[in-house]
Amino acid sequence: MEDIKRTINCLRLIRSENVGSRTFQALLLIHGTVEKALDAIPQMAAKGGRKKPVKLFSEKDAIKEIENCEKKGARIITLFDKEYPKLLKHISDYPPVLTVYGKADVLNKPSVAIVGARNSSSNGCSFARNLCMELGRNNLYTVSGLARGIDTAAHKGSLGFGTIAVVAGGIDIIYPPENKELFKQIGEKGAVVAEMPFGEAPKAQNFPRRNRIISGMAKATAVIEASLNSGSLITARMALEQDREVFAVPGSPLDPRCAGTNKLIKQGAYLLTSADDILQLVDYSLQDDFLLEEGNNLFSQSNTVNLSDSELDGARPQVIEKIGCSPTAIDDIIVQTGFPAHIVLSVILELELAGRLERNYGNKVSMIYEIEDFLV
Repeated sequence: MEDIKRTINCLRLIRSENVGSRTFQALLLIHGTVEKALDAIPQMAAKGGRKKPVKLFSEKDAIKEIENCEKKGARIITLFDKEYPKLLKHISDYPPVLTVYGKADVLNKPSVAIVGARNSSSNGCSFARNLCMELGRNNLYTVSGLARGIDTAAHKGSLGFGTIAVVAGGIDIIYPPENKELFKQIGEKGAVVAEMPFGEAPKAQNFPRRNRIISGMAKATAVIEASLNSGSLITARMALEQDREVFAVPGSPLDPRCAGTNKLIKQGAYLLTSADDILQLVDYSLQDDFLLEEGNNLFSQSNTVNLSDSELDGARPQVIEKIGCSPTAIDDIIVQTGFPAHIVLSVILELELAGRLERNYGNKVSMIYEIEDFLV
């Protein structure tokens, strides 16, 4: 009963207005529990300048989402559940809630992320399929995105050994539609994972967010065919930021689909010609259990931050003064104001909950101004 209540509250928090993955973490770090974080949001948003109430996701809606998932044969897991991918907890903006269709216990299996072009060549698909079969024979799961092309080939190649699909929409929205049968097969033999709410269609901005989960669940990411503007290069960049290994398959310089992978190799990615390249370079025997389990206690009461109203009231104007329309590094704000990091981060959290601030790539933030802010 306690686990169900915690799942409901986690769902309520992450689905509430102006709350994202980093905001969720920051709220828990300050308040210690999901329940206290939910209670604190209205006051924090008001201190950040919010004029109207923040829309909190209701318990009724949370229960409804859980029931809808269960009707589709899926379940919701949170960062507190043992099935939650432990490697994923090591990325800075891990999703606190995941919906899983299939076998949740496979999410902690040693795995390799496979990404690549949607308009892939026949040779590219054959390589992906054979690579994943060989990795599977060596007890490695494949993580990919269920997209057309390389993703589909990777999942099909690893179906008999173990595969995980991370989708960009809700767990009930199968995209692309032609992969309906593959979606079902993955659910039977592996798992399909979604961060987005039940019923939400895939949106362009959600694919890069999905990519961080694909790379975050694996110790290594392999890119097979990618143009220079491919989303697969975003996944490779995220893998590097997550301190994971990146491999790329070389290709003809005359084929635009290989320009991105060739560039990755020039920049230092490992050249990939067979499964042995991954098996020899990535040590899957080291599970780092003592580090992985540490994340479960990250938000214990002893680790919470105690802040006084007077400290925040004194710092708030100066922190706000340093943040403009252009993205500003949080580290620069801390240095320039001279305030402790936890004070600056708390003010940023207030502004974010108020809807006055957005987070940008590279640990930067910027203010969101309305037209009336410039009117005298």
